[in-house]
Amino acid sequence: MNRLITFLSGMLLIISGLHAQENLNYQKPPKEILDLIDVPLAPATLIDSDARMMVFLYRDQFKSIAELSEEEMRLGGLRINPVTNINSRARYYNNLKVKPVDGDKPMDVTGLPTSPRLTNFTWSPDESMIAFTHTTNKGVELWVLDIENAAVKKLTEAKLNANMRSTLNWFRDNSALLVTMLPADRKNLIDTETSVPTGPTVSVSDGKEAQNRTYQDLLKNPNDEYNFEQLARSELVKVNLDGTSSKWMDPKMYSDISFSPDGNYVMVTNIKKPFSYLVPYYRFPSETNIYNTTGNLVSKINEVPLIEDLPKGFMAEREGKRDFTWRDDKPASLVYVKALDGGDPEVEAEYRDEFFQIEAPFKNDGKSLLKVKNRGSRIIWGDENLAIASDYWWNTRNTKTYVFDPSDPTKKPAIIFDRNYQDVYSDPGRFVTTKNKFGRDVLKLHGDNAFLLGAGYTEEGQFPFVDEIDLEEGKTKRLYQSEFKNKKETLVEALNMEKGEILVRIESSTEYPNYYIRNIYSENDLDQITSFENPFKSLEDVSKEVITYTREDGLELNATLYLPAGYDKENPEKLPMFMWAYPREFKDKNSASQNTSNANDFTYPYYGSPIYWVNRGYVVLDDASFPIVGEGDEEPNDSFRKQLVSNAKAAIDAVDEMGYVDRDRVAVGGHSYGAFMTANLLSHSDLFAAGIARSGAYNRTLTPFGFQSEERSYWEAPDVYYRMSPFMHTDKMKTPLLLIHGEADNNSGTYPMQSERYFNALKGLGATARLVMLPKESHGYSAKESVLHVIWEQDQWLEKYVKNRKKQETRQVETVEASGK
Repeated sequence: MNRLITFLSGMLLIISGLHAQENLNYQKPPKEILDLIDVPLAPATLIDSDARMMVFLYRDQFKSIAELSEEEMRLGGLRINPVTNINSRARYYNNLKVKPVDGDKPMDVTGLPTSPRLTNFTWSPDESMIAFTHTTNKGVELWVLDIENAAVKKLTEAKLNANMRSTLNWFRDNSALLVTMLPADRKNLIDTETSVPTGPTVSVSDGKEAQNRTYQDLLKNPNDEYNFEQLARSELVKVNLDGTSSKWMDPKMYSDISFSPDGNYVMVTNIKKPFSYLVPYYRFPSETNIYNTTGNLVSKINEVPLIEDLPKGFMAEREGKRDFTWRDDKPASLVYVKALDGGDPEVEAEYRDEFFQIEAPFKNDGKSLLKVKNRGSRIIWGDENLAIASDYWWNTRNTKTYVFDPSDPTKKPAIIFDRNYQDVYSDPGRFVTTKNKFGRDVLKLHGDNAFLLGAGYTEEGQFPFVDEIDLEEGKTKRLYQSEFKNKKETLVEALNMEKGEILVRIESSTEYPNYYIRNIYSENDLDQITSFENPFKSLEDVSKEVITYTREDGLELNATLYLPAGYDKENPEKLPMFMWAYPREFKDKNSASQNTSNANDFTYPYYGSPIYWVNRGYVVLDDASFPIVGEGDEEPNDSFRKQLVSNAKAAIDAVDEMGYVDRDRVAVGGHSYGAFMTANLLSHSDLFAAGIARSGAYNRTLTPFGFQSEERSYWEAPDVYYRMSPFMHTDKMKTPLLLIHGEADNNSGTYPMQSERYFNALKGLGATARLVMLPKESHGYSAKESVLHVIWEQDQWLEKYVKNRKKQETRQVETVEASGK
């Protein structure tokens, strides 16, 4: 194998000078597809806890390539616009409207800035206002929406620093906000493109194992360190609602800020040096302190060193205190977690984690609250004597739910749920919460009983439910279950359990999702509160159904099948088919076979969807089940390729038995891990006429310390890495493959060079392939020009190699860089 890798590496050096570029401007897909893209989006919706007022947030579906081309620095895992000082990839809203829940039409908001670019929406404690930021071409401003009056006003000039988290935090009395501002002493940034180096960049290994995933956008040299520090530093400023402000704390690299429930204390975390070239900023050293509301130090509660080395495994954790949060039902009590196994999953331990509580003035380690069997996940607080904790363990897919008494740690907690979290049919649902006097979400209790909202997946279909649960005995009583068969109902949140009012969303395959208030105690009591119309009318007559079928080993699978409008099922015509999928790993066959698809989901053709091609005369098989199962001591990836091909064959067989598909004209596609899947399927089967692989990784030796759900390193399982890497089997590729990748991909493992090197190998061995590199695009694609071009590329590929496939194809290789020329 090593000789093969050496040979291929040398071969790539030889062929890297060979080119077949194509100068190409951004293209647009045909009208049947374009009509599904150029449509206005329905707004995002915010609703207050009392279900009295709603806020609609409007935005364009895509950015422009000009927006995506604004200046950007990639530092420490962040992407920052150094001119405006905000995430360079931020999604902005451009309009706001307000509507009383019982009102007819939304009201326009007055006072909005010209050409709004709005984000960072943050409710005030009393929910009468929402603070947000507006990004100008010079920087970030602070604005506030008065919901009742549907009016906004600007509170600051463009001086905010929104490069890190916790940009906006309300004071408890609703009178002011604590914001991160640009420091007066910020120094000029270094132009890393033109600066003259003062020496080499040196990294050192001290003998400790530091097995990290292939993070992107890391710091690379001292200039990056300097720029990161300047961009991360802020001073904390108190901004009053009348626009006056005062400095609250001197500049530091603040990464997290949160007020105690009573508003009398502020927990502040700031990043410290030394920085790292191996891990992102959130693993840099940090310290966490508690201050009072005037900015005076109360206590230092934690100091964390640089975290470059962790034990092996996805469940590895660092030692020491971690995950500090405020207890929601107390005025000012802190809760944190400590690993009892040293953070090492390989260490045998009866309990893995322990929760602790610290009271003001936060001067000690506090008292123990609870030990849990797995890694601690979260606590939902009820009252002085009742809370609910949960944990999880990835390796076994196990999660436990505990009911415990936080006032008496000597009382043994009761485990009310102990289950496989991938087993969706047994999911008991999520606990209902309500706002307390501090404005925090706490457990909604009815005596010793609580309530659960469940997604309701079953063998017969999806039927969401509301249960009441006796927390002492763990028994549940069904209060409501959706009975829709031709629509889908989603239980969004409980508004008032005394009255039985639940905010729900209802949709069908052709009915755009709208919000309603359902009274579960009164039959047919359903009040519609939004009226969004279906913008995708041309899909209304498309046939949509969820089909189930069986893999050769007996595992039941499913997929969503679309047929073109007017297709005659009684006299079926064999059409070309486009299948889209994404592999998922499971530890048991029962969970892997469960169906979470719903034919009543609204048919929404998002930017990466295959659904567009049903309007081009294709059968579309979307979200086809591709489980990879490894039961017991067997890991799923030990038989990855065999299961992958078996999944694909079962899907094609199922549609073929229905008489709908021409088996010689089937394409497969996927994004990210789905792209990796596609390349493997084309290399190890003859099931497909063509493939489309977007933003994938194809050589797993370039991600040697684990990938996706594989936690073994390359040196522990070299055969697995070799077998699963399409790059290692390039010589087996006989099927046309379209590769698409964003030049600025920031996803761990899917470096753009993955596609570039794979394409070079395909080219060198004479395969039929085309590589499209998208300027400025990340792991997902956001510029309208890019999205339209990607869809055009896919359409051209499918038309040539699938719909109009010839029996004898000329082998050819192309590369193209989509540009704006």
